[in-house]
Amino acid sequence: MEIRVETQPYASIQADALVTYVFDKEDKFDGVLGEIDRAMDGHLRALAESGELTAKSLETVLVHFPAGLAAKRLLLVGAGKPEKFDANVDLRRIAGTAARSLKSRGAKKITFLAREGERAPAAAQAVVEGLIAADFESDKYRSEKKDRAVESAALAGFESGNDVAAAIDRGRVIGESLNFARDLINEPSNKLTPRMLATRAEAMAKEAGLGIEILDERKIAELKMGALIGVAQGSVEPPRVIVVRYTPANPKPGAPVLGLVGKAVTFDTGGISIKPAANMEKMKYDMGGGATMLGAMRAIAALKPSVPVIAVIPATENMPGGRAQKPGDVQTAMSGKTIEVINTDAEGRLILADAVFYARKLGATHLIDAATLTGAIEVALSNVHVGAFGTPREYLDKFLESAKAAGEKMWPVPIDDEYEEMIKSNIADIRNTGSGKGGGASTGAWFIKEFVDDTPWVHLDIASTCWADEGRPWLAKGPTGIAIRSIIDFAMKMA
Repeated sequence: MEIRVETQPYASIQADALVTYVFDKEDKFDGVLGEIDRAMDGHLRALAESGELTAKSLETVLVHFPAGLAAKRLLLVGAGKPEKFDANVDLRRIAGTAARSLKSRGAKKITFLAREGERAPAAAQAVVEGLIAADFESDKYRSEKKDRAVESAALAGFESGNDVAAAIDRGRVIGESLNFARDLINEPSNKLTPRMLATRAEAMAKEAGLGIEILDERKIAELKMGALIGVAQGSVEPPRVIVVRYTPANPKPGAPVLGLVGKAVTFDTGGISIKPAANMEKMKYDMGGGATMLGAMRAIAALKPSVPVIAVIPATENMPGGRAQKPGDVQTAMSGKTIEVINTDAEGRLILADAVFYARKLGATHLIDAATLTGAIEVALSNVHVGAFGTPREYLDKFLESAKAAGEKMWPVPIDDEYEEMIKSNIADIRNTGSGKGGGASTGAWFIKEFVDDTPWVHLDIASTCWADEGRPWLAKGPTGIAIRSIIDFAMKMA
């Protein structure tokens, strides 16, 4: 999608549609909205008085051949109550809603008109992110697809200048990186095995100018990653560990090194502890954490934070083959810690155990991991918030500030010492599921913490937020790309 700043008066811009937004119960039309209303001889006010234009959040009203405008249509998007309006979040959703609504109507060229008060560079970035994210569709493998896409978007109301141009570039990088990750998550498992994921990561890294190393099954065995090997041994598909590196142009001696670790189980049957058949097809997205980190690294390469970043992504299938690990088996992780496998469907924490330990070995001084780890997080938080765990709490709080700035909902979940007792094993150092009732998300997080030691660490359980079963006005159903914006924001601010 071509995106540019348009400096000519919005009323004279030729486009398939002009887009702007209206607040709920707005009792007067002023500024550009007032100008449009007057040009249309009070038509907007009449729509509001009739109740057709409610301006409730993300409701849309389309006006054809609006008087006084060169655009063929005027799309009004509800912005909700003004006291709840957050430009960073709501402009992204308004722009996405507009793009999805208009492309379904065949619009190719649109203009987004920002209102007074929302014309800063950050607002332009939010609009661009929303437009590009809205362009993603999950129908990649349909043999017949409707050729509907917005080809160009002009941003009106913004001043042309370096700050806005840079904001548009940032928005494009983040939006395209988000869609890169979503495309990976959307892939069926026969189109994205661990080896195929590694190949896709290599191509991305080469294009972005990142360093990359792929550890094959021999190297994984040499490193004694027993927890990962245990999960992988049931599949004919060999595992891979993907290591992606970003190094700043002038790294500062002693600077922190951010380690990003993402679970990439390209298909999860549950292993011997096999899952029910219902909805098992969704387990193709059990590599969502790995895709999240690859998307974040793609953006980091372009945005160039001043700290080094290393991503470690363990990739495997979890299959119930004749060589598969069984409940009761004991595996020895790379760290030397022994693990009793109680449930082979609690495999994500096993591969993360070796990955976070290896990230530390590679020099990571601070860690963030993302994983579709537990069903328990959906019980606790539904599909609204990401479950966020971390130690020390100050480090987690810093990350949650980035989540708020990025407009992503995350909620701190407890990881108290009592959960440690629940993963103690009678025959090994730890067990891979909790022995108590409930608290599955917290015991899963504590299991990973066993391999983090004292390294500042954040764990993001994205199991219930990585995939949307229903489309949203601003986003197609399917992969959401959750957490990527927060991770990017945190990396940019870490220095």
